[in-house]
Amino acid sequence: MAAYTARRLLWLCLTLLFISLVTFVLMHSVKGGPWDDERSVPPQQVENLNRKYGLDQPLWRQYTLFLGNALQGDLGLSFQRQDRAVSEIILSGFKVTAVLGLMAFALATVLGVTLGVFSALHRNRLPDYGGVFVATLGAAVPAFVLGIFLKSVFAVELGWFSTFGWDTHAGVVSGWLPRWDQMALPVVTLAALPAAYLARITRASLLDVLRQDYMRTARAKGLGNGAVLFNHGLRNAAIPILTLAGPILAALVTGSFIVEQVFSVPGIGGAFVKSVTDRDYGMIMGTTLFYALVVVIANLAVDISYAYVDPRVRYR
Repeated sequence: MAAYTARRLLWLCLTLLFISLVTFVLMHSVKGGPWDDERSVPPQQVENLNRKYGLDQPLWRQYTLFLGNALQGDLGLSFQRQDRAVSEIILSGFKVTAVLGLMAFALATVLGVTLGVFSALHRNRLPDYGGVFVATLGAAVPAFVLGIFLKSVFAVELGWFSTFGWDTHAGVVSGWLPRWDQMALPVVTLAALPAAYLARITRASLLDVLRQDYMRTARAKGLGNGAVLFNHGLRNAAIPILTLAGPILAALVTGSFIVEQVFSVPGIGGAFVKSVTDRDYGMIMGTTLFYALVVVIANLAVDISYAYVDPRVRYR
């Protein structure tokens, strides 16, 4: 296991290096620059700005300087945010995004796995058809449509929840969780799609396990339905669920641009979108690498967890 983990960490570094190179090349291949906006900037001022941020140097030099600084934890400065450190901007927005994503992941896991197990245990019966319909509906409705619908019905018409905002100063947990009326709709909207995916994969995986000989043997030994389901069924059906849960967790924790925009949540998603429109090179590079790091770490964690969930899995 240790040798396998070491190899994966090496590939993690190579992956991040490749992603940084591709991002840098694509970013500079697009016409225009960070000083191109509606107002014309005098050429002398553009030259001074380029010199200040090192944009007057050759591209290979800019890239190597960025890599050297990134290895020391310095992702550079944001051109469009008054020279704030990119790492500072990412961490300030990531706290909100991570809390929202973790809550959505917890809700999606509970709802998705429960719905999938319920459907599998009632295969080809009315509860199964209802579960499949709900999962299909959750996968088919886009997040921005569901978010606007929930706001219109439960916030505007019924007045049960807040329409926007994420105030953690007077929330459930000061500094971390806002009020329930601000949390509910964004969390439900963000959890709907992953819950649908988890429900479908849980149903398919559990149906395959329920037909195995060892399940019939366990029942023949006199084990109760609960023991057979949890000790033998779900554990052996967990590999496909974990495979899907890892990327879902990474996607939710790194943020949903659409949900944050719909509900005015001050997370990292809005900052990344604005950095692209502003041609803020430092923010683009820093945020992209940060997203990539979270994704590859989540995939590594999923691969390592296989050996603990299924004793048949061995890494060399």
